Amino acid sequence: MITEVMLGASIALIVMAGTYNTGMFVLSRRRIRHPRSPRTQRIYVFLLACLNEEKVLAESLARITALPAGNFLALVIDDASDDRTAEIARAADPKRVHLLQRHLPNARKGKGAALNNGIHHLRSSGILDGYDPRDVIVCVVDADGRLDQHVIQAVDPYFDDPRTGATQVGVRMYNRHKGLLARLQDMEFVIYGDIFQSARRYIGSVGMGGNGQFMRLAALDTLSAGHGGGPWSDSLTEDLDLGVRLIARGWTNQHCTTAAVSQQAVLDVKRLVRQRSRWFQGHLQSANLVPMILREIPGRAAVDLLYHLSSPVLILLTSLLPLSFVVATAGAVIGSVEAGRLLVSPMWIIGPYLLSFTAAYAYGWVYSRREREVGLGRAVLLSHAFVLYGYIWFAAGWWGLWRMLTGKQTWLKTART
Repeated sequence: MITEVMLGASIALIVMAGTYNTGMFVLSRRRIRHPRSPRTQRIYVFLLACLNEEKVLAESLARITALPAGNFLALVIDDASDDRTAEIARAADPKRVHLLQRHLPNARKGKGAALNNGIHHLRSSGILDGYDPRDVIVCVVDADGRLDQHVIQAVDPYFDDPRTGATQVGVRMYNRHKGLLARLQDMEFVIYGDIFQSARRYIGSVGMGGNGQFMRLAALDTLSAGHGGGPWSDSLTEDLDLGVRLIARGWTNQHCTTAAVSQQAVLDVKRLVRQRSRWFQGHLQSANLVPMILREIPGRAAVDLLYHLSSPVLILLTSLLPLSFVVATAGAVIGSVEAGRLLVSPMWIIGPYLLSFTAAYAYGWVYSRREREVGLGRAVLLSHAFVLYGYIWFAAGWWGLWRMLTGKQTWLKTART
């Protein structure tokens, strides 16, 4: 009886999620028009919060300094690294790259604290003197981030709308050819961006990612109070937190589909689960945003954000489905042996397949349009593997929950290769 209840509840969750995903897919296929206003000359400031990033920083800075745009600079925030991170930053183009070094015991307190220090430094150093905060666009780039060369040209029109507070570009894996695990991470970010983020443009609930998020300084200024003098919180998913609070302050978040930042895929399953457990724990921490969403964000945007914030609970509940299915299957096999006849109908196989893999065909189609060299047939096969890849979130979810229940709040930084 308990197994049947578990199975029924899990199936109901999958059906609910499938209905939501279908609606988001339909919305994402629509095209959106952006209002245009007289073009303003803006300055772009790239913030790179770095802790022991000597393996990847040089390439990222080389790509930023080679951008075909006139008015931009990069600020490397060295968070008390004990490798060559600061040395690499100093060796970069001094006209474009500035270095801010943080020292213990004030350093290594999370990405949000480092970024807040970076904003404070930009103001106190005089780098931004003479610029209107509405015309200063701050972009957070991970140390391994490789921006498309046309990214400023792609993003700039979004900020012609004075209501735009932030614009998130797509995220890709630059080492996606290094095996199935890397390819599935690339597919994950393409699907999230091209389906869910694109649909949220119409809902008003576009989220910010930790890499490739462009924000108007004037919008960040509205978030400073109550967060240690800076816009970012100390959450393990400070990007999620910031995106929600921007919407609550009345700003519009946009998603740009024509440019991307590429980052390094994790090539080891254990390290990937470790990374996702941090994201999961950060999502759990974001439950404290619920009262603000209910109070300050209207209509469908609030509903979608609440659903998004409930995803950790849904993941944990859905993780019971494989267990309940195995138990139910074992019971059916034992019953068939005892009865001397097969008690399992073909729907026992067809039903779970339809529940689990129907979305794979839509995912494969979306990915094949973004990654032409893969082709539709191979993309559909990959998307079947992608559904199984999602089981990684089950392990990460229970690990993240355990860390939260035991009071572990340290930042599980992803090691580079």
